[in-house]
Amino acid sequence: MPNQILIIGAGQAAAQAVDVLRRKGYAGALTIVGDEPLLPYQRPPLSKKYLSGALARDRLPIRHQSFYDEHRVEVRLGRRATTLDPVARRVTLDDGSMLSYDALLLATGSTPRRLATPGSALTGIYYLRTMEDTDRLRAEVRPGARVVVVGGGYIGLEVAATCRELGVEVTVLEMADRVMNRVVCEPVSRYYEAEHLKHGVRIVLGARMQEFSGDARGRVGAVRCADGSEHTADFAVVGVGVLAEDALARRAGLACDNGIVVDEYCRTSDPAVWAIGDCTNHPSLRYGYRVRLESVDNAFEQAGTAALDILGTPVPHDKVPWFWSDQYHHKLLIVGLSQGHDRYLLRGDPTTHTFSAAYLRNGELIAIDTVNNAKDQMAARKLVAARVHPDPAKLADASIALRDCLPG
Repeated sequence: MPNQILIIGAGQAAAQAVDVLRRKGYAGALTIVGDEPLLPYQRPPLSKKYLSGALARDRLPIRHQSFYDEHRVEVRLGRRATTLDPVARRVTLDDGSMLSYDALLLATGSTPRRLATPGSALTGIYYLRTMEDTDRLRAEVRPGARVVVVGGGYIGLEVAATCRELGVEVTVLEMADRVMNRVVCEPVSRYYEAEHLKHGVRIVLGARMQEFSGDARGRVGAVRCADGSEHTADFAVVGVGVLAEDALARRAGLACDNGIVVDEYCRTSDPAVWAIGDCTNHPSLRYGYRVRLESVDNAFEQAGTAALDILGTPVPHDKVPWFWSDQYHHKLLIVGLSQGHDRYLLRGDPTTHTFSAAYLRNGELIAIDTVNNAKDQMAARKLVAARVHPDPAKLADASIALRDCLPG
């Protein structure tokens, strides 16, 4: 049993790891280091309810200070880990202080992919990762203002929906031929495109952004595309994906490949170091290939896996992943990973605003997208995990409950 556990990173994964460690009886020294001056907090609301003002700042923390005091957790906020020495089992922080550990848990998360296009250093261009990012963006959001959102993925569309509901004129530039093209099938993409258009959002597909142009104050004034089109902007938001925050691990010589490489117990290439959450590249036992997932659910589950392994009770991480996105009053919930599917079937009619898309590979249900369809998504969690082979005719009939779509 380690005497000192050190956690680098202060997000959902770190907070959950602390909770599991203490609930399972760990009584040793426990320290969290976070680069923000804030206790671990929820990040999904940053592009939605917190941006809109519907969720107050004091509702974001996952746990309040009293929890960390009660559970004897030292929390070092506003400090960045700069060096990891696996031989000495010591981490150096940006203020020069050094922290020793018997077990180290890396929960460093991810960072937004930055654009290197001309004009990208102009003021008025925003990326969303932290509460401070959203606070600065909120100062721009006002009725009649014009925003160009670069990227039609989850973050871009959530920001677009929130801004539009607050009266901002919104243009979304998406390089692909449909929004959310990497994660959902075409009918789901087209449904969300139609909903955004209905709310007055302008969506430009096949848009190859070329540069941000600015005014005399050095502030963004427009976004130019390769086809010569120009889109006026009072401010811009960029949501073109994220990168694993694995620099500390790389410098220390830990195995990294699109994230910190871990096994099904969240163990890294160093026996005293574990990694969890968005920063990890881990094996999916369910799907048979390695993945890097950006989701609260994955962070939550891996935190439990790593905590138990550190305490000597290994349980492999083998949960079917799920993801969600709230845009306007529509909830998209994805169960499983559709990568490699050879067929999908629609359940229900998108014009009713309640439908699903079920993905099959060699007849096996591997994933499902649900739009405002709680019944399907709850059943899908069990069926995808069970590797069932549903009857396609039943599966395509939305009047038949998903759980009743098995043959026979």
